[in-house]
Amino acid sequence: MGSFDFITFFFLIAAVVIFLQLRSVLGRRTGSERPPFDPYSPRDIAQGPEAKDGGKVVQLPRRERSEEDESRYAAIDSYAKPGTPLNGQLRAMNEADPEFEPGEFLNGAKMAYEMIVMAFADGDRKTLKGLLSREVYEGFEAAIAEREAKGEVVKSTFVGIEKADIVHAEQKGSEANVTVRIISQLISATYDKQGKLIDGDADSVAEVNDLWTFARDVRSRDPNWKLIATESEN
Repeated sequence: MGSFDFITFFFLIAAVVIFLQLRSVLGRRTGSERPPFDPYSPRDIAQGPEAKDGGKVVQLPRRERSEEDESRYAAIDSYAKPGTPLNGQLRAMNEADPEFEPGEFLNGAKMAYEMIVMAFADGDRKTLKGLLSREVYEGFEAAIAEREAKGEVVKSTFVGIEKADIVHAEQKGSEANVTVRIISQLISATYDKQGKLIDGDADSVAEVNDLWTFARDVRSRDPNWKLIATESEN
């Protein structure tokens, strides 16, 4: 029994010594240890886990802001070649009004063109007032009033728009101005009060070349554009 107690006591002493040595190595903090990697920590998200090559951090390439800026101009670049004056004008338009897109604008401009041409022929002041600036409306209204005073009647058939292109765009303060060249086909004839043809041709299609400028206040919640200037290229 005495021999057993001595052996047991010997191994107990050895175990304590080994434990103290391990603790002195594993349990001691020198102050140079790195904190554990936390995937949800903003610091660790930026740095990532430590690389094996000498503690250097390997960072993934970041997308440059210029790439994001260029992507927003994709629709503009597909419409007007990058580097051209028109492309620069349209980009500036998009910066002032992020919702501006050439294709959508032209679709609206073509619809407005047909409505305005037919409303003028029919003397539809109500429709014109909602689509024209005050100055342009006054000119259209004066022409309609003069026509009515003479008893003249206009008969028109809108055949369609052959081509529509943006030729200029500029920002004037908060007002965006876009000029469009529109080539349309129209049958139009004007008759006097006796029913005699005095202008146009009721049996032939005429090609009409116009330069129309539309505008809207980019600060306004109203997305509609109004016609502010007209010029004929015929």
